[in-house]
Amino acid sequence: MLALCGGLVLSACAAKYAQVPARLDLVPYGRVALVTFSDEPSENALGTLATERFADALLGSQSGIELLELGAADSTLRKLGANTDDVALAQALGRERDVPAVFVGHLTVSGMKPSGRIGGAGVLNVRASVGAELTVRLLSTRTGGTVWRSSATASRTVGHVALSTHLPSVAVKDPNDVYSDVVGELVADVTRDLRPTWVKQ
Repeated sequence: MLALCGGLVLSACAAKYAQVPARLDLVPYGRVALVTFSDEPSENALGTLATERFADALLGSQSGIELLELGAADSTLRKLGANTDDVALAQALGRERDVPAVFVGHLTVSGMKPSGRIGGAGVLNVRASVGAELTVRLLSTRTGGTVWRSSATASRTVGHVALSTHLPSVAVKDPNDVYSDVVGELVADVTRDLRPTWVKQ
């Protein structure tokens, strides 16, 4: 039995892994732009946080590229206006900023949603959760066409109350921390194609 277990361990250690390149390789572009993601509702500034984390993930997973980060103060974006569609925006940035492609994205955040369940013996469970969806596209600045697209959804519990015949159980988190965690999960999901992976051979 020991010999069998030892053999299995050795075979597992001897297994070889091969690196699979990222599905989206930005090196051929050389230089790409990233426009601060729009968000809804806009007063929470989570679009800016998502954009910063997206930039960190992108630059951390791929080398040999230059990322031009463009916020609301950028002169080209101000000239175009907030209601400009993504295709026109990408083509204008291609002309004025000399980039072959641009990342655009949109973050939609839900407010707190309560949910509850009543169990046997008078047990009551109530919780409040928040959710969000992030969609990111890479657009060609020459044609305005979509080169790559990724989206993700995530949710987290903000508070939980449980009532029973015993003492009540209450757990509450800081909503800002919860939203930050949600944004982190979304960015990790949408940047999956930017990272190389390992497969067992």
